[in-house]
Amino acid sequence: MRARRRWRAVLALVASLAVLGGIAAWTLLEFKLQNRINRGLDLAGGVRVVLQGVDKPGNPVTREKIDDAVEIIRNRVDALGVAEPVIQRQGEDRIVVELAGVDDPQKAIETIGRTARLEFLGPDGSVVVTGDQLVAGGIQVAADQAGRPVVQLQFNAEGTEKFAEATRKFYRQPIFIVLDEQVISSPTVEAVITNGRAEITGIPTFEEAQRLAVALRYGALPVDLQVVENRTVSATLGSDSLQRSVEAMIVGAAAVAAFILVIYRIPGFWAVVALAVYMLITAGALYGLNATLTLPGIAGFVMSLGMAVDANVLIYERIKDELRAGKTIRAALEAGFRNAFSAILDSNLTTLIAAAVLYGLGTGPVRGFAVTLAVGVVASMFTAITLTRFFLRNLVDSELFRQPARLFGVRGEAR
Repeated sequence: MRARRRWRAVLALVASLAVLGGIAAWTLLEFKLQNRINRGLDLAGGVRVVLQGVDKPGNPVTREKIDDAVEIIRNRVDALGVAEPVIQRQGEDRIVVELAGVDDPQKAIETIGRTARLEFLGPDGSVVVTGDQLVAGGIQVAADQAGRPVVQLQFNAEGTEKFAEATRKFYRQPIFIVLDEQVISSPTVEAVITNGRAEITGIPTFEEAQRLAVALRYGALPVDLQVVENRTVSATLGSDSLQRSVEAMIVGAAAVAAFILVIYRIPGFWAVVALAVYMLITAGALYGLNATLTLPGIAGFVMSLGMAVDANVLIYERIKDELRAGKTIRAALEAGFRNAFSAILDSNLTTLIAAAVLYGLGTGPVRGFAVTLAVGVVASMFTAITLTRFFLRNLVDSELFRQPARLFGVRGEAR
């Protein structure tokens, strides 16, 4: 029996050392993987833009139109390939756009804020066709015979019929291509076009052609938008914030580990092992969820670390109370975990409820904080209740200590 108990102790030690080795390996790999982790605006740098709807005669700004504009802008941003953008309505007539890691903020603003209201006008000023009659999949960037950029358009059935009728009516006359009330091209009709295809020429660069194609592909904005705030965060500032945050997190974790080791000694060591596993689980979960790392998110991580320590403190103090009451070390261990569970569950559930509310009602970095806090709370409950119990059971069963109660700083006749 004693040999079996000693084997359990050795198994627990090997398992803990393996965990620590895995954490060390992951830490080394993190320096190689850190560029793959999505970072928020405050860490990666980028741009934050606030757009406001502009009332015009016959086209007032409404909540519904702003919501439609949010979806159109989101589609445009997705086409730009920006990871984890923040796009949301603010109040009744504003839209907040945060783009992390954008190399050219000004061009991004031009793309997302362009109204992209396209019209083909006859020489008499009549509207031939509009951008609403375009087929999204038929809008492509290409090069003409001279290698200059053009945007190729494809109309739907209604637009094809109207365009054919217009080219027949205005044969050998110009048709003006108007984008956002500005004439960008005025080709002369040389033949009746019945296939519903047209080209926009006179575009200076392929980049501008691509931005125009993106704007047209996802439709015109239902209202005009003007930039009322444009704040750029440099990548250098973001990297400095990340470095300082990581340093603060390391210092905080080290201080917590030192505290629990001093107060609870050998049991404290196993609690530190469990905390290390908690950090690994939390980081892995955030990476697996493709979450975006922000400064509030790091704060949520550190906060959940403190709650994980709090769970261990509750358990250990309950065990000490049972030992002082004269119970054996094994009985005190089981009673301590059982009695502390309800308090730990209640406190963590209330935190999870708060995190859910923040995620549901919050935006951007607030949601990032809620996600890291919730993941950390769940991971801390698992490590404190499951792993710590596993380690302590094997430590007690090993009978390596003559007075196991003293492991928790309790003197007396506890067995």
